[in-house]
Amino acid sequence: MMNNSNYINVFGGGLAGCEAANTIAKFGIKVKLWEMRPGRSTPVHQSSNLAELVCSNSLKSELGDTAQGLLKQEMEILGSLLLECARMTRVPASAALAVDRELFAQMVTERICENPLIEVIRDEINFIPEKEISIIATGPLTSESMSLALQNLTGSENLFFYDAIAPSITAHSLNYDKVFRAARYDKGEADYLNCPFTFEEYNEFYENLIAADFMQGHEIDKKLYFQSCQPIEVIAKSGVDTLRFGPMRPVGLKPPNAEQLPYAVVQLRQEDKNGQVFGLVGFQTRMRWGDQDRVLRLIPGLEHAEFVRYGSMHRNTFVNSPILLKPTLQLKMKDNIFLAGQITGVEGYMESAASGIVAGINAAKLFRGENLAILPNETMVGALLNFICTSDKSVFQPMNANFGLMLPLPARIKGKKMRYEKYAERAIKNMSEFSELL
Repeated sequence: MMNNSNYINVFGGGLAGCEAANTIAKFGIKVKLWEMRPGRSTPVHQSSNLAELVCSNSLKSELGDTAQGLLKQEMEILGSLLLECARMTRVPASAALAVDRELFAQMVTERICENPLIEVIRDEINFIPEKEISIIATGPLTSESMSLALQNLTGSENLFFYDAIAPSITAHSLNYDKVFRAARYDKGEADYLNCPFTFEEYNEFYENLIAADFMQGHEIDKKLYFQSCQPIEVIAKSGVDTLRFGPMRPVGLKPPNAEQLPYAVVQLRQEDKNGQVFGLVGFQTRMRWGDQDRVLRLIPGLEHAEFVRYGSMHRNTFVNSPILLKPTLQLKMKDNIFLAGQITGVEGYMESAASGIVAGINAAKLFRGENLAILPNETMVGALLNFICTSDKSVFQPMNANFGLMLPLPARIKGKKMRYEKYAERAIKNMSEFSELL
């Protein structure tokens, strides 16, 4: 194809956009990285930093026999900038990789802005250049003007789902006579704080939760929640015990000197380097702020909680990738345009970042007139991208990294742990061979 510029555009300074820009620069190619903040913000961003984490501060497991752990190993092989920054700004979270949000975003911003091949342009882009190589990584909070430009280009309507954010509270406001430290089943370090409920306390909390005032969406929106991000009140209305078998399950969490497990538990995860802020794990919510103050203080140990961030609801945008995208992350109808991040239908921080690396590799290859790369389906990244590009277009929904996406092993292995280890071993071998070709 003909490229009418000596640079590649990257639209969006989130996780995927930063990885894409950094990857392209590694090829020695100039990048224009467009980010509309701070001139125009979103309902959930709080700073002008690139790669700001707007939901949880956890990047999930680092264990090698988990899908998330394998994803990180593959990203490390591909030279992930964000993974490097995350490990330098990590906070305690047992086997998970959690970061200090502010330090992480600051470090990524510095690394991007210091790169002589990357020009960061703080302006909203409301059109897609016809004859320039561009990566659209504007994320789930894509502006209306970019959504319209993308819709006009593809001739296909965007799809929408709604995501919810969990509240965060200060550590000093907790009641440590009730809250206890523990890791589930004593696996790893006791990095989580746990709020135990009795039967009576749980039922009082439940009744107040389902009676609280919420930000209501349209009736049709009820089918559009991504499963792992359902608001706590939506889960609760499925039944009185649903929470106890979901985000409030007490299994494996026994308080010190207690004779039995709590009836239910709310876990708190550290969100900053100094351990001053904790987030409520799995407690995304649409409750109005006044009711969040009232209802969440019914959680044992949170009677005097000081909220530094209330839960909120926001619109997420993604395209129907099986219709629109090639496995190279190019648009089928316009091969100089690539998509990356959650707008493609990958779900999760690291998944978004990984897709940014792949889009960056292929945009650079297209710029240099080389054959584009399709990652092996034996790798986690390759399997995820294959899923979003080849799923049933009529029921397409966002997807996290998981072993169920990967090609079956040649021989049947009964034990799940050993089977996952074999998946990981094969994936690392394939990703290493792929990276050598670059």
